[in-house]
Amino acid sequence: MYRYLFDHWAILHGLMVMVGLAIYVATSHTLHLRRHPSAAVAWVMALVLLPYAVLPLYLMFGIRKVKSYRSAAKRYEMTTRVSNSDVLTVRTQQPAAIMALPAASSYRQLDIHEDGARALQALQNIINGATRTVDLCTFVFSRGGIGDEIAQSLKRRARDGIRVRLLIDGVGAYLGGHPDFKSLSAAGVQVALFVPPLRSSLRGRTNLRNHRKMVIADSECLWCGGRNLANEYFKDDAAALSGNPAWIDLSFDLRGVLALQAQQQFEQDWEFATRGGLPELPINPGSAPGSSIGQLVASGPDQVDDTLYTLLVSGFFLARKNIMVVTPYFVPDPTLLMSLTLAARRGVTVDLLMPKKSNHRLADLARHRALRELTLAGARVWFFPHMLHAKAVVIDDELALVGSANLDERSLFLNYELMVAFYESADVKRFARWIERQQNTAVLYRAHPPRLWQEIAEGLLLWLAFQL
Repeated sequence: MYRYLFDHWAILHGLMVMVGLAIYVATSHTLHLRRHPSAAVAWVMALVLLPYAVLPLYLMFGIRKVKSYRSAAKRYEMTTRVSNSDVLTVRTQQPAAIMALPAASSYRQLDIHEDGARALQALQNIINGATRTVDLCTFVFSRGGIGDEIAQSLKRRARDGIRVRLLIDGVGAYLGGHPDFKSLSAAGVQVALFVPPLRSSLRGRTNLRNHRKMVIADSECLWCGGRNLANEYFKDDAAALSGNPAWIDLSFDLRGVLALQAQQQFEQDWEFATRGGLPELPINPGSAPGSSIGQLVASGPDQVDDTLYTLLVSGFFLARKNIMVVTPYFVPDPTLLMSLTLAARRGVTVDLLMPKKSNHRLADLARHRALRELTLAGARVWFFPHMLHAKAVVIDDELALVGSANLDERSLFLNYELMVAFYESADVKRFARWIERQQNTAVLYRAHPPRLWQEIAEGLLLWLAFQL
């Protein structure tokens, strides 16, 4: 037997390569899997050289789109259409309509949290003020500190007879130390893990993580942004040990129809995680005349299109006056980077704010090639002295995108992300002022010609960035 395998290894290897490439081509075309060219080349070369090891890895990590929720979402009314003159400029209305995003809807009482203490108080107020339901979705839910504080509130509300559901990413649950799910369930809190890695690997979803952060109460109140439920996103308690202050992050809460749309998105995520059915939701009441207008922008494997990426590229290409970006990690693909550099070259003021040193060393090493191109084009890059975890984009004081997505290829192409687009001029300017206040303590980045080893290291990191 072994002699036969040894004598015919070339034929067997060739057959395995053909099977691997056939699976790669079939999944790429039938599932419409858009890939960065470097990622496509890497998968093909790996399948040719080591098909026995790489094919299982491809089935575990290589598929970045799953069955769309859209057909299920049609079971209830998702949006109320409003006239273009009331809400959107042509630059955002057309891509949004083509991608079938929920229509822009009204909101009120927008509160932008200036710091972690205010964000935590707003979160507790929403949980404690609920009369029927509390639904919480997060990537990390820490054990101890803030996580325990929120867990106690959830358990108390469940004992009060409120329906409480907690949706945590299957990998993120372990990054926070694995919360005490047993005590939560015993108190009546419904807990679900989103794509646990050990139960999803054969379905090609292990590398697709739910990075969305939202808390919805009574389908009326929404708390959202970039904060995970862990100490570093809210308090300085860890400063005594680490010598570092709490991370600077951005979150907000609001009320209105926009919160109902977030509720609908949560229901779809919950259904996917639990394999249950979609419940009957309240009918969308429509937008009240004169209300502030925003739009839910869900991005990720559940969307047919790369929604956020498309809106960013189109917005950058059509920007006329200014672009403000704040992100902890900046590893864009060539098209997104080109849209920003061309904006800077034609006279648009482009400001990118990010931490001098983030919590991901590889992201810090991979960002410099893009930063050099930006500064060469005339953009300004600002380094914040501490960890900055906020994610926001403001274009021409007409559009603000705020939520959970970083400007890297994992967030834009692999993760389930949630952003909110704000079109009310006064509120867009409030987000712009928040960015400006952080920028006041930042220093300008100065690009330096890279050494040869830096060019090689950056190239290797960028080659892997899409899949990692």
